[in-house]
Amino acid sequence: MLFNWLSLVTGLFYIVLGIVVIIYKFFIIFLEPNIAYALGALLILYGIFRIVRAIYRIRQNKNEE
Repeated sequence: MLFNWLSLVTGLFYIVLGIVVIIYKFFIIFLEPNIAYALGALLILYGIFRIVRAIYRIRQNKNEE
């Protein structure tokens, strides 16, 4: 159960990281705008995926109890 909540927090972290990459165009090194937008969008999508998967698992665990 703790893993699911940790997955929610991690998903939020990925979304914030994606926004930071898009705004500052920096991820370990400075990025060109096209690469920064693509990487930021990918990080945001992955964060959304993690959040949706965690919510699905939390609901599944509550239904089993």
